[in-house]
Amino acid sequence: MTLWRNRELRQHVNVIDGTVAPSTILTNATYLNVYTNQWMEANVWIYENRIVYVGENLPEETTGTNFYDCQGKFVVPGYIEPHAHPFQAANPEETVMYAAKTGTTTFVNDNLTWYLLLNKKKTFSMINAFSKLPVNMFWWNRFDSQTILKDDHVFNTRDVLDWAEHPLVIQGGELTDWPSLLTGGDRLLYWIQEMKKLGKPIEGHLPGASSRTLTKMKLFGISSDHESMTAEDVLKRLELGYRVSLRYSPIRPDLPEIIKGLLDKGLSQFDNMSFTMDGPTPAFMEDGIINVCIEKAIENGLPAETAYRMASYHPARHFNMEEEFGSIAPGRVANINILLDKQNPHPESVISKGKWIKKDGEAIPYPSVINWEEFDITSVEFDWELTDEDLQFSSPIGMDMVNDVIIQPYTIVSDVSADQIPSSKSEQFIALIDKHGKWRVNTIIRGFAPKLGALVSSFSATGDVIHIGNSKKDIRIAAKRMRELGGAIVLVDQGEILAEMPLPLGGVMSKNAMEELIPMNKEIKKVLKAHGYAYEDPIYSLLFLSAFHLPFFRITQQGLLDVKKREIVIPATMR
Repeated sequence: MTLWRNRELRQHVNVIDGTVAPSTILTNATYLNVYTNQWMEANVWIYENRIVYVGENLPEETTGTNFYDCQGKFVVPGYIEPHAHPFQAANPEETVMYAAKTGTTTFVNDNLTWYLLLNKKKTFSMINAFSKLPVNMFWWNRFDSQTILKDDHVFNTRDVLDWAEHPLVIQGGELTDWPSLLTGGDRLLYWIQEMKKLGKPIEGHLPGASSRTLTKMKLFGISSDHESMTAEDVLKRLELGYRVSLRYSPIRPDLPEIIKGLLDKGLSQFDNMSFTMDGPTPAFMEDGIINVCIEKAIENGLPAETAYRMASYHPARHFNMEEEFGSIAPGRVANINILLDKQNPHPESVISKGKWIKKDGEAIPYPSVINWEEFDITSVEFDWELTDEDLQFSSPIGMDMVNDVIIQPYTIVSDVSADQIPSSKSEQFIALIDKHGKWRVNTIIRGFAPKLGALVSSFSATGDVIHIGNSKKDIRIAAKRMRELGGAIVLVDQGEILAEMPLPLGGVMSKNAMEELIPMNKEIKKVLKAHGYAYEDPIYSLLFLSAFHLPFFRITQQGLLDVKKREIVIPATMR
């Protein structure tokens, strides 16, 4: 990847020759050299967005240079999130700029939401706009939707190959529809091979996969996986040549136990591992993203030097970007975290692309660079009303929530024809209705938040509207409020709005600052817990209601889905 023009490269060399002054110099820096795994003393010269020199010297020309003394502090490369879902109710700009203040300055992002909101031309303009942020934004090339869509042509060869060739797209996947490879999905295999020809790795999604399945996926070209839940899972993947991201996420906070398990097994080689939060919701990322992962790893016995390399150099190497990212060395993008203590990964100061994001504990404000209206991402105009017919429930098969990710089918024996279901039954009405009002899918869900009158959410896997509740009256109130907000998550009980999160960007993203979203997220979880919600993260629960990569039963645009058979058990009804 070439980030600088010839003229710029000559200018960088001129800094070394003493005819051009560096922009910034970090003096007396004790920095981690990721190549020798040693802490070394040096002065670090930065010219605009690039590190041009690391060593004992100071430049001859310093007119206009800003000096920053790092005496007594420790300097490490900016952290990299290799598996980001920056759309978890927050918008990507707000997510990454908030996380950057805690040291995560490079993000490799899911592109699924763009597929669902924008055409390709607008999307490419959008991701080019994101490259103007003072953080480093790269993207995946999705091959599937994680659910069953009405329009199965959303993912097509022409678009996938155009994404593959985009310079800001650096990996394929994550591959949730891997079972289709095993059953002869040659189109998917073709897409994978085209990505591999471009030198771009393929991210798998292989929870619970056997060694046999992992071997087959390696033969198909899968490069890495983030779905290890135990130390044994990690070792199984490493032994087969995978690179592995260790996960600390809202519903899979496995990282501490994995680290302890790997160390207990005597593992000393971590060069093919990195960290991920796998799409934290606002409340979960309150203290940051990769900095939190590093902290958990160090607390559980991993040497600090190893943890910092896993957070920077290892993912850069995985994405074939070692020459630009992941280290403090000449030629790299100036992504630098300044720490008060080697054991404390929460930076006092952060530099990204050569710009101060945080300095001496104070965040530097930056204006927004994304004009959402320019890309036609605005509040949703729902030109349909909820009708009595929409709230008729006669399906014989319901959805039984076992935990955060598992939903089983069950036979409905209760009388659900009334306007309210007693909370003692643990059942609620659920309807997924097309955001354009063309179709609906109705059934009963057991074990969500049975004491709650209503939750209505335009945040879902596809942007369609989820209606859940034990009271049809409360569902109508929540639906009306959601429409007024142009998209939102709204909780109602006994006629009273208890909590809400406005989502005016396409009905799935907020405009609010993260500092405002975090308490909203916490309040929604608090209210749901008080009304019987027994799981870890309601944002994920809403997202996973339609996700076909999880067992066993889902509600989708086409109807109720048997995941294992990939069959629609009860089809959607046209409105």
